[in-house]
Amino acid sequence: MKKAMLHTKVSVRLRKSEVRDEWYLYLEAYPVFKPGYDKPRREREYLNRTITTPMWDKTRPARKDEYGAQTFKPKRDQNGVIICRSKTDRETCIFADNVRNIRQHEYDNAELYSETDQAMVEKRAKGQVNFIDYFAKVTETRHRKSSKSIIVNWERVHELLKIYSEGKPLPFSKIDLRLIESFKEFILTAPQGGNKSGIISQNTASTYFSIFKAALHQAFIDSYLDIDIAAKVKGIPGEESRREHLTIEELNILAATPCDYPLLKRAALFSALTGLRHSDIKKMTWKELTKEGDHYRVNFTQKKTKGVEYKPISEQAYLICGKPGDPDRLVFEGLQDPSWINRPVKQWVEASGIKKHITFHCFRHSFATNQLTEGTDIYTVSKMLGHTNVRTTQIYTKVVDEKKEKAADAIKLNLQDDVLK
Repeated sequence: MKKAMLHTKVSVRLRKSEVRDEWYLYLEAYPVFKPGYDKPRREREYLNRTITTPMWDKTRPARKDEYGAQTFKPKRDQNGVIICRSKTDRETCIFADNVRNIRQHEYDNAELYSETDQAMVEKRAKGQVNFIDYFAKVTETRHRKSSKSIIVNWERVHELLKIYSEGKPLPFSKIDLRLIESFKEFILTAPQGGNKSGIISQNTASTYFSIFKAALHQAFIDSYLDIDIAAKVKGIPGEESRREHLTIEELNILAATPCDYPLLKRAALFSALTGLRHSDIKKMTWKELTKEGDHYRVNFTQKKTKGVEYKPISEQAYLICGKPGDPDRLVFEGLQDPSWINRPVKQWVEASGIKKHITFHCFRHSFATNQLTEGTDIYTVSKMLGHTNVRTTQIYTKVVDEKKEKAADAIKLNLQDDVLK
Protein backbone atom coordinates (compact mmCIF):
# COMPACT_ATOMS: atom_id res chain seq x y z
CA MET A 1 0.00 0.00 0.00
CA LYS A 2 1.39 3.39 -0.99
CA LYS A 3 1.94 6.13 1.55
CA ALA A 4 -0.26 9.23 1.50
CA MET A 5 1.10 12.02 -0.73
CA LEU A 6 2.76 14.82 1.16
CA HIS A 7 1.98 17.38 -1.59
CA THR A 8 5.37 19.05 -1.39
CA LYS A 9 5.33 22.03 -3.77
CA VAL A 10 8.44 23.70 -5.16
CA SER A 11 8.19 27.36 -6.19
CA VAL A 12 10.54 30.01 -7.57
CA ARG A 13 10.79 32.96 -5.18
CA LEU A 14 12.46 36.39 -5.19
CA ARG A 15 14.44 38.11 -2.45
CA LYS A 16 15.38 41.78 -2.73
CA SER A 17 19.06 42.60 -2.44
CA GLU A 18 19.85 44.89 0.47
CA VAL A 19 22.51 46.87 -1.44
CA ARG A 20 21.47 46.73 -5.12
CA ASP A 21 18.33 47.21 -7.13
CA GLU A 22 18.10 43.53 -7.98
CA TRP A 23 16.40 40.35 -6.81
CA TYR A 24 17.89 36.95 -5.98
CA LEU A 25 16.17 33.86 -7.36
CA TYR A 26 15.71 30.90 -5.03
CA LEU A 27 13.59 27.74 -4.75
CA GLU A 28 11.28 27.11 -1.82
CA ALA A 29 9.86 23.63 -1.08
CA TYR A 30 6.98 23.18 1.37
CA PRO A 31 5.93 21.08 3.22
CA VAL A 32 9.05 18.96 3.61
CA PHE A 33 8.96 16.18 6.24
CA LYS A 34 12.32 15.12 7.67
CA PRO A 35 13.27 12.43 10.22
CA GLY A 36 13.61 13.89 13.71
CA TYR A 37 11.16 16.73 13.09
CA ASP A 38 7.51 16.59 14.11
CA LYS A 39 6.43 19.54 11.98
CA PRO A 40 6.90 20.19 8.24
CA ARG A 41 9.81 22.39 7.20
CA ARG A 42 10.54 24.89 4.43
CA GLU A 43 13.58 24.08 2.33
CA ARG A 44 15.30 26.90 0.41
CA GLU A 45 17.83 26.53 -2.38
CA TYR A 46 19.50 29.64 -3.80
CA LEU A 47 20.33 29.48 -7.52
CA ASN A 48 23.12 32.10 -7.68
CA ARG A 49 21.07 34.09 -10.22
CA THR A 50 19.67 37.64 -10.05
CA ILE A 51 17.22 39.71 -12.12
CA THR A 52 16.59 43.49 -12.26
CA THR A 53 13.36 43.85 -14.30
CA PRO A 54 10.62 41.74 -12.67
CA MET A 55 7.02 42.88 -13.25
CA TRP A 56 4.68 43.14 -10.24
CA ASP A 57 1.06 42.06 -9.95
CA LYS A 58 -0.74 44.99 -8.29
CA THR A 59 -3.72 42.73 -7.52
CA ARG A 60 -1.65 40.43 -5.28
CA PRO A 61 -0.25 42.31 -2.26
CA ALA A 62 2.78 40.87 -0.44
CA ARG A 63 4.26 41.86 2.92
CA LYS A 64 5.32 45.47 3.50
CA ASP A 65 8.97 46.42 3.23
CA GLU A 66 11.14 47.76 6.08
CA TYR A 67 9.88 51.31 5.43
CA GLY A 68 6.23 50.29 5.61
CA ALA A 69 5.62 50.51 1.87
CA GLN A 70 3.36 47.91 0.29
CA THR A 71 5.02 45.34 -1.96
CA PHE A 72 3.46 42.98 -4.46
CA LYS A 73 4.05 39.47 -5.78
CA PRO A 74 5.71 39.08 -9.18
CA LYS A 75 3.60 38.50 -12.27
CA ARG A 76 3.76 34.98 -13.72
CA ASP A 77 2.76 33.57 -17.07
CA GLN A 78 0.35 30.66 -17.51
CA ASN A 79 3.20 28.20 -16.76
CA GLY A 80 4.06 29.95 -13.50
CA VAL A 81 7.29 31.54 -14.85
CA ILE A 82 8.09 35.02 -13.48
CA ILE A 83 7.59 37.71 -16.14
CA CYS A 84 10.41 40.22 -16.70
CA ARG A 85 10.92 43.17 -19.02
CA SER A 86 14.40 42.26 -20.26
CA LYS A 87 15.12 39.22 -22.40
CA THR A 88 18.10 38.25 -20.24
CA ASP A 89 15.98 38.23 -17.10
CA ARG A 90 13.25 36.20 -18.84
CA GLU A 91 15.85 33.56 -19.78
CA THR A 92 17.12 33.53 -16.19
CA CYS A 93 13.59 32.94 -14.91
CA ILE A 94 13.07 30.11 -17.41
CA PHE A 95 16.33 28.53 -16.16
CA ALA A 96 15.07 28.83 -12.56
CA ASP A 97 11.77 27.21 -13.51
CA ASN A 98 13.62 24.30 -15.17
CA VAL A 99 15.53 23.68 -11.94
CA ARG A 100 12.22 23.94 -10.04
CA ASN A 101 10.72 21.32 -12.33
CA ILE A 102 13.62 18.93 -11.61
CA ARG A 103 13.27 19.41 -7.86
CA GLN A 104 9.50 18.94 -8.06
CA HIS A 105 10.00 15.58 -9.79
CA GLU A 106 12.45 14.54 -7.10
CA TYR A 107 9.95 15.28 -4.33
CA ASP A 108 7.11 13.63 -6.25
CA ASN A 109 9.12 10.46 -6.80
CA ALA A 110 10.23 10.38 -3.16
CA GLU A 111 6.61 10.60 -2.05
CA LEU A 112 5.70 7.64 -4.23
CA TYR A 113 8.04 5.34 -2.31
CA SER A 114 6.18 2.55 -0.57
CA GLU A 115 7.07 1.68 3.01
CA THR A 116 8.91 -1.38 1.71
CA ASP A 117 10.91 0.77 -0.70
CA GLN A 118 11.87 3.11 2.11
CA ALA A 119 12.86 0.19 4.32
CA MET A 120 15.11 -1.14 1.57
CA VAL A 121 16.79 2.24 1.23
CA GLU A 122 17.39 2.38 5.00
CA LYS A 123 18.67 -1.19 4.98
CA ARG A 124 21.21 -0.41 2.26
CA ALA A 125 22.35 2.64 4.20
CA LYS A 126 22.81 0.66 7.43
CA GLY A 127 24.60 -2.06 5.50
CA GLN A 128 27.36 0.43 4.69
CA VAL A 129 27.91 1.39 8.34
CA ASN A 130 31.30 0.26 9.64
CA PHE A 131 30.76 -2.43 12.30
CA ILE A 132 34.11 -1.58 13.91
CA ASP A 133 33.00 2.04 14.49
CA TYR A 134 29.63 0.76 15.73
CA PHE A 135 31.45 -1.57 18.16
CA ALA A 136 33.40 1.37 19.60
CA LYS A 137 30.16 3.33 20.04
CA VAL A 138 28.48 0.40 21.85
CA THR A 139 31.53 0.13 24.12
CA GLU A 140 31.21 3.80 25.03
CA THR A 141 27.42 3.92 25.52
CA ARG A 142 26.73 0.46 26.95
CA HIS A 143 29.70 0.23 29.32
CA ARG A 144 30.26 3.85 30.32
CA LYS A 145 29.78 2.93 33.99
CA SER A 146 31.03 -0.66 33.87
CA SER A 147 34.06 -1.90 35.77
CA LYS A 148 37.51 -1.16 34.45
CA SER A 149 38.14 -4.81 33.57
CA ILE A 150 34.99 -4.99 31.41
CA ILE A 151 35.86 -1.78 29.58
CA VAL A 152 39.44 -2.98 28.99
CA ASN A 153 38.14 -6.26 27.49
CA TRP A 154 35.75 -4.47 25.11
CA GLU A 155 38.48 -2.04 24.06
CA ARG A 156 40.86 -4.94 23.42
CA VAL A 157 38.30 -6.69 21.19
CA HIS A 158 37.91 -3.41 19.30
CA GLU A 159 41.67 -3.36 18.70
CA LEU A 160 41.60 -7.00 17.55
CA LEU A 161 38.79 -6.21 15.10
CA LYS A 162 40.99 -3.52 13.53
CA ILE A 163 43.90 -5.98 13.33
CA TYR A 164 41.62 -8.63 11.79
CA SER A 165 40.30 -6.21 9.12
CA GLU A 166 43.83 -4.91 8.48
CA GLY A 167 42.71 -1.37 9.29
CA LYS A 168 39.95 -1.39 6.67
CA PRO A 169 36.24 -0.75 7.38
CA LEU A 170 34.04 -3.77 8.03
CA PRO A 171 30.54 -2.88 6.76
CA PHE A 172 27.54 -4.72 8.16
CA SER A 173 26.71 -5.95 4.65
CA LYS A 174 29.84 -8.13 4.80
CA ILE A 175 28.98 -9.82 8.10
CA ASP A 176 27.83 -13.39 7.59
CA LEU A 177 28.43 -16.80 9.17
CA ARG A 178 31.63 -17.31 7.21
CA LEU A 179 33.12 -14.03 8.46
CA ILE A 180 32.11 -14.77 12.07
CA GLU A 181 33.76 -18.20 11.92
CA SER A 182 36.82 -16.58 10.37
CA PHE A 183 37.06 -14.08 13.22
CA LYS A 184 36.59 -16.94 15.67
CA GLU A 185 39.65 -18.70 14.24
CA PHE A 186 41.58 -15.43 14.36
CA ILE A 187 40.69 -14.91 18.05
CA LEU A 188 42.06 -18.35 18.97
CA THR A 189 45.54 -17.26 17.82
CA ALA A 190 45.26 -13.53 18.54
CA PRO A 191 48.30 -11.77 20.01
CA GLN A 192 48.36 -10.60 23.60
CA GLY A 193 48.04 -6.90 24.23
CA GLY A 194 50.54 -4.44 25.64
CA ASN A 195 54.16 -5.56 25.85
CA LYS A 196 53.25 -9.22 26.30
CA SER A 197 54.42 -11.76 23.75
CA GLY A 198 52.65 -14.86 22.53
CA ILE A 199 48.97 -15.53 21.94
CA ILE A 200 46.04 -15.13 24.31
CA SER A 201 44.80 -18.04 26.41
CA GLN A 202 41.80 -20.20 25.55
CA ASN A 203 39.77 -18.60 28.34
CA THR A 204 40.65 -15.09 27.17
CA ALA A 205 39.68 -16.04 23.62
CA SER A 206 36.38 -17.34 24.98
CA THR A 207 35.73 -14.03 26.75
CA TYR A 208 36.68 -11.93 23.71
CA PHE A 209 34.50 -13.95 21.33
CA SER A 210 31.56 -13.67 23.73
CA ILE A 211 32.00 -9.88 23.64
CA PHE A 212 32.08 -9.97 19.83
CA LYS A 213 28.83 -11.97 19.80
CA ALA A 214 27.25 -9.56 22.31
CA ALA A 215 27.99 -6.65 19.95
CA LEU A 216 26.43 -8.55 17.03
CA HIS A 217 23.34 -9.24 19.13
CA GLN A 218 23.08 -5.54 19.96
CA ALA A 219 23.39 -4.73 16.25
CA PHE A 220 20.42 -7.03 15.61
CA ILE A 221 18.43 -5.15 18.28
CA ASP A 222 19.42 -1.84 16.63
CA SER A 223 18.26 -3.18 13.21
CA TYR A 224 21.68 -3.21 11.59
CA LEU A 225 21.29 -6.97 11.07
CA ASP A 226 18.13 -8.70 9.85
CA ILE A 227 18.68 -11.81 11.96
CA ASP A 228 20.35 -12.53 15.29
CA ILE A 229 23.25 -14.14 13.49
CA ALA A 230 25.35 -14.35 16.68
CA ALA A 231 22.90 -16.92 18.07
CA LYS A 232 23.75 -19.26 15.18
CA VAL A 233 27.44 -19.51 16.13
CA LYS A 234 28.80 -21.51 19.05
CA GLY A 235 31.09 -19.74 21.45
CA ILE A 236 34.66 -20.73 22.23
CA PRO A 237 34.62 -23.16 25.17
CA GLY A 238 36.72 -22.07 28.10
CA GLU A 239 39.28 -24.33 29.71
CA GLU A 240 38.49 -25.25 33.27
CA SER A 241 40.97 -23.43 35.46
CA ARG A 242 41.81 -24.38 39.02
CA ARG A 243 40.68 -21.75 41.50
CA GLU A 244 43.38 -21.83 44.14
CA HIS A 245 42.21 -21.37 47.70
CA LEU A 246 43.38 -21.51 51.28
CA THR A 247 41.94 -23.84 53.86
CA ILE A 248 40.88 -22.55 57.27
CA GLU A 249 44.11 -24.05 58.73
CA GLU A 250 46.19 -22.19 56.14
CA LEU A 251 44.31 -18.96 56.77
CA ASN A 252 45.13 -19.32 60.48
CA ILE A 253 48.80 -19.78 59.57
CA LEU A 254 48.67 -16.59 57.49
CA ALA A 255 46.91 -14.72 60.28
CA ALA A 256 49.82 -15.62 62.57
CA THR A 257 52.46 -14.66 59.96
CA PRO A 258 53.78 -11.07 60.03
CA CYS A 259 53.21 -9.06 56.86
CA ASP A 260 55.21 -6.03 55.73
CA TYR A 261 51.94 -4.31 54.83
CA PRO A 262 49.47 -4.54 57.76
CA LEU A 263 46.69 -2.87 55.75
CA LEU A 264 47.03 -5.54 53.05
CA LYS A 265 46.90 -8.31 55.68
CA ARG A 266 43.71 -6.95 57.23
CA ALA A 267 42.03 -6.49 53.82
CA ALA A 268 42.99 -10.01 52.67
CA LEU A 269 41.66 -11.67 55.83
CA PHE A 270 38.51 -9.52 55.57
CA SER A 271 38.01 -10.91 52.04
CA ALA A 272 38.50 -14.47 53.32
CA LEU A 273 35.84 -13.88 55.99
CA THR A 274 33.30 -12.10 53.73
CA GLY A 275 33.99 -13.12 50.13
CA LEU A 276 34.13 -9.49 49.01
CA ARG A 277 36.17 -8.59 45.93
CA HIS A 278 39.20 -6.32 46.14
CA SER A 279 37.34 -3.60 44.19
CA ASP A 280 34.47 -3.57 46.71
CA ILE A 281 36.78 -3.63 49.73
CA LYS A 282 38.85 -0.78 48.31
CA LYS A 283 35.85 1.56 47.92
CA MET A 284 33.99 0.53 51.10
CA THR A 285 33.17 3.42 53.45
CA TRP A 286 32.24 3.38 57.14
CA LYS A 287 28.63 4.33 56.44
CA GLU A 288 28.26 1.05 54.53
CA LEU A 289 29.11 -0.95 57.68
CA THR A 290 26.20 -1.26 60.08
CA LYS A 291 25.26 -3.16 63.23
CA GLU A 292 21.68 -4.29 63.76
CA GLY A 293 21.22 -5.86 67.13
CA ASP A 294 23.98 -8.45 67.52
CA HIS A 295 24.57 -8.74 63.77
CA TYR A 296 26.86 -6.85 61.42
CA ARG A 297 26.43 -6.29 57.71
CA VAL A 298 27.69 -4.37 54.69
CA ASN A 299 25.27 -2.40 52.51
CA PHE A 300 26.94 -1.62 49.20
CA THR A 301 26.70 -1.68 45.39
CA GLN A 302 28.94 -4.23 43.69
CA LYS A 303 31.40 -2.46 41.42
CA LYS A 304 31.46 -5.34 38.93
CA THR A 305 27.76 -6.20 38.60
CA LYS A 306 26.24 -2.91 39.88
CA GLY A 307 23.95 -5.05 42.05
CA VAL A 308 22.86 -3.68 45.43
CA GLU A 309 23.96 -6.04 48.21
CA TYR A 310 22.96 -6.37 51.87
CA LYS A 311 25.65 -8.73 53.11
CA PRO A 312 25.86 -10.09 56.68
CA ILE A 313 29.39 -10.38 58.02
CA SER A 314 30.85 -11.94 61.16
CA GLU A 315 31.95 -10.04 64.24
CA GLN A 316 35.54 -11.05 63.43
CA ALA A 317 35.25 -9.45 59.99
CA TYR A 318 33.89 -6.26 61.55
CA LEU A 319 36.66 -6.10 64.14
CA ILE A 320 39.32 -6.49 61.42
CA CYS A 321 38.13 -3.16 59.99
CA GLY A 322 39.43 -1.31 63.04
CA LYS A 323 38.08 1.75 64.82
CA PRO A 324 35.12 3.35 62.96
CA GLY A 325 35.86 6.64 61.23
CA ASP A 326 33.82 9.36 59.53
CA PRO A 327 30.86 7.97 57.51
CA ASP A 328 32.33 8.92 54.11
CA ARG A 329 35.86 7.82 54.94
CA LEU A 330 37.26 4.63 53.39
CA VAL A 331 37.52 1.67 55.76
CA PHE A 332 40.71 0.38 54.13
CA GLU A 333 42.07 3.76 53.17
CA GLY A 334 45.26 3.51 51.12
CA LEU A 335 44.68 -0.04 49.84
CA GLN A 336 46.65 -0.44 46.62
CA ASP A 337 45.42 -1.65 43.21
CA PRO A 338 45.56 -5.37 42.25
CA SER A 339 48.43 -4.73 39.83
CA TRP A 340 50.63 -3.76 42.80
CA ILE A 341 49.13 -5.75 45.64
CA ASN A 342 49.78 -9.31 44.44
CA ARG A 343 53.56 -9.03 44.84
CA PRO A 344 53.47 -8.39 48.61
CA VAL A 345 50.73 -11.05 48.89
CA LYS A 346 53.14 -13.54 47.35
CA GLN A 347 55.91 -12.52 49.76
CA TRP A 348 53.56 -12.87 52.73
CA VAL A 349 52.37 -16.32 51.66
CA GLU A 350 55.94 -17.52 51.05
CA ALA A 351 56.95 -16.26 54.50
CA SER A 352 54.18 -18.41 56.02
CA GLY A 353 55.59 -21.55 54.36
CA ILE A 354 52.43 -22.17 52.28
CA LYS A 355 53.34 -23.64 48.88
CA LYS A 356 50.48 -22.29 46.77
CA HIS A 357 50.21 -19.61 44.10
CA ILE A 358 47.98 -17.14 45.94
CA THR A 359 46.72 -13.79 44.66
CA PHE A 360 44.43 -11.38 46.49
CA HIS A 361 41.39 -12.75 44.63
CA CYS A 362 42.14 -16.21 46.04
CA PHE A 363 40.88 -15.02 49.42
CA ARG A 364 37.43 -14.66 47.86
CA HIS A 365 37.79 -18.19 46.45
CA SER A 366 38.80 -19.35 49.93
CA PHE A 367 35.61 -17.91 51.43
CA ALA A 368 33.44 -19.76 48.89
CA THR A 369 35.26 -23.08 49.19
CA ASN A 370 35.39 -23.04 52.99
CA GLN A 371 31.70 -22.16 53.25
CA LEU A 372 30.78 -25.14 51.04
CA THR A 373 33.19 -27.39 52.91
CA GLU A 374 31.58 -26.45 56.22
CA GLY A 375 28.15 -27.39 54.84
CA THR A 376 26.65 -24.06 53.74
CA ASP A 377 24.30 -24.75 50.82
CA ILE A 378 25.33 -23.55 47.37
CA TYR A 379 22.41 -21.14 46.96
CA THR A 380 23.30 -19.29 50.14
CA VAL A 381 26.98 -19.14 49.12
CA SER A 382 25.94 -17.85 45.69
CA LYS A 383 23.96 -15.02 47.27
CA MET A 384 26.78 -14.18 49.68
CA LEU A 385 29.21 -13.94 46.76
CA GLY A 386 26.80 -11.71 44.84
CA HIS A 387 26.64 -14.10 41.88
CA THR A 388 23.75 -13.45 39.50
CA ASN A 389 23.67 -17.12 38.45
CA VAL A 390 24.23 -20.12 40.73
CA ARG A 391 26.13 -21.85 37.92
CA THR A 392 28.98 -19.43 38.55
CA THR A 393 29.20 -20.76 42.11
CA GLN A 394 29.16 -24.43 41.06
CA ILE A 395 32.84 -24.29 40.08
CA TYR A 396 33.69 -24.31 43.79
CA THR A 397 31.75 -27.52 44.44
CA LYS A 398 34.31 -29.45 42.40
CA VAL A 399 37.02 -28.53 44.90
CA VAL A 400 34.76 -29.70 47.73
CA ASP A 401 34.05 -32.97 45.88
CA GLU A 402 37.81 -33.56 45.59
CA LYS A 403 38.14 -33.13 49.36
CA LYS A 404 35.30 -35.63 49.91
CA GLU A 405 36.97 -38.15 47.61
CA LYS A 406 40.25 -37.81 49.51
CA ALA A 407 38.35 -38.16 52.79
CA ALA A 408 36.73 -41.35 51.48
CA ASP A 409 40.18 -42.85 50.86
CA ALA A 410 41.66 -41.62 54.14
CA ILE A 411 40.63 -44.71 56.18
CA LYS A 412 42.36 -47.90 55.12
CA LEU A 413 42.08 -51.27 56.82
CA ASN A 414 44.20 -54.38 56.49
CA LEU A 415 41.50 -56.58 55.00
CA GLN A 416 41.92 -60.38 54.72
CA ASP A 417 40.79 -62.62 51.90
CA ASP A 418 37.72 -63.78 53.81
CA VAL A 419 36.10 -60.32 53.48
CA LEU A 420 37.33 -59.59 49.99
CA LYS A 421 35.24 -61.24 47.31
